[in-house]
Amino acid sequence: MNFIAVFILHLSDSSTDMIKKVIQGIFAFLAAVIALTYAFGYDYLFRGVRQTYLRGETGSTIDDGQYFPSHVIANGNGKPWDKDSLYNKKPLPNILVDELKNSKTASFLIIKNGKLLYEEYWNGYDQDSKTNSFSMAKAVTVMLLGKAIEENKIRSLNQKYSDFYENYKNMEFGKDLTVEDLAKMEAGLNWNEDYENPFLPNAKAYYGKSLEEAVLYREFKEKPGTKFEYQSGSTQLLGFALRKSLNKSIAEYTSEKLWKPLGMEQNAEWTTDDFGMEKTFCCIHSNARDFAKLGQLFLDDGKVDGLQVISSQFLNEMKTPTKLSSGAYGMGIWINNDAAVKHYYFLGLYGQYIIVIPEKQMIIVRTGTYKDQPKDKKGRPSQVEFLVDEVVKSY
Repeated sequence: MNFIAVFILHLSDSSTDMIKKVIQGIFAFLAAVIALTYAFGYDYLFRGVRQTYLRGETGSTIDDGQYFPSHVIANGNGKPWDKDSLYNKKPLPNILVDELKNSKTASFLIIKNGKLLYEEYWNGYDQDSKTNSFSMAKAVTVMLLGKAIEENKIRSLNQKYSDFYENYKNMEFGKDLTVEDLAKMEAGLNWNEDYENPFLPNAKAYYGKSLEEAVLYREFKEKPGTKFEYQSGSTQLLGFALRKSLNKSIAEYTSEKLWKPLGMEQNAEWTTDDFGMEKTFCCIHSNARDFAKLGQLFLDDGKVDGLQVISSQFLNEMKTPTKLSSGAYGMGIWINNDAAVKHYYFLGLYGQYIIVIPEKQMIIVRTGTYKDQPKDKKGRPSQVEFLVDEVVKSY
């Protein structure tokens, strides 16, 4: 900026009046754009550009946790997975390897009967690499809701959201909203779940400074409990209710109720906004082995070494398909009981999966960057069923 100003001053008046006017006009235009951007609440776009295009990316990535503030989810005494006697002795079938490589997979793990049977990493990732869970964090948030209900910090799934934020009593449909509506994606928020348009709420929640500004005061377009619509804003509202119910951060509560009891091998990080509120709709940064333990907790009915970490009844509710979702979703969990081998799973953007296959006592974890993946008629990624079929056939 100083160089340009000096340059303009040294130009002769007779030959540069037009150039001066053009440059001044450009600066005036840029100043007006910046002012309007802030005035209309789109200032988060500057951070979005800085964290994507200026790093050579076109959007969010599984490695961008380092560019945002976060809270640590502390582990305790880490307990590595026991390895099966056949650990990594049987290679993946070629059709599965091709699928994983073509979809830019970072990690792929298979757990069977509580033991690590197979793991492989690509593109410089390894067992210690922490990657972004994206929306797999939604299932973790719902698990924490179950724990908070168990500990009487939240009364029940039927508790009204207006008990936490009184202004919802005065909003159309707001007075009807319950935490169950949020967990089941039946909130009816005025929210368009679009990951491409930078002017829509997902981008503002992800890149903005304040989740409260982006999410907490959104209006409704229909009565809660009447329609299934997957909305990240729902899980973020659930996070606000959780935070208000606890005397600690959500990351601290996650550490105490999940990471330490499960014997996670590493600390994780949960991305926050600039005011320390966890992005409960996404963004737990952890490694594939530790992600797998969340799935194993479901297989073990909420127990770890005989200790009941979380209510088995609540976990069952999470994996029970809802009518409004046509059987595709429970509470934070995606479900495919239409498949030949039934399964349910944590799901994150770009193909982050923790897949639970009860009848085979298996867990599959896949992380990576699979953009624009095909989906079935119920909105579920087709790759998940393919992975389940191939793994079950081979292992």
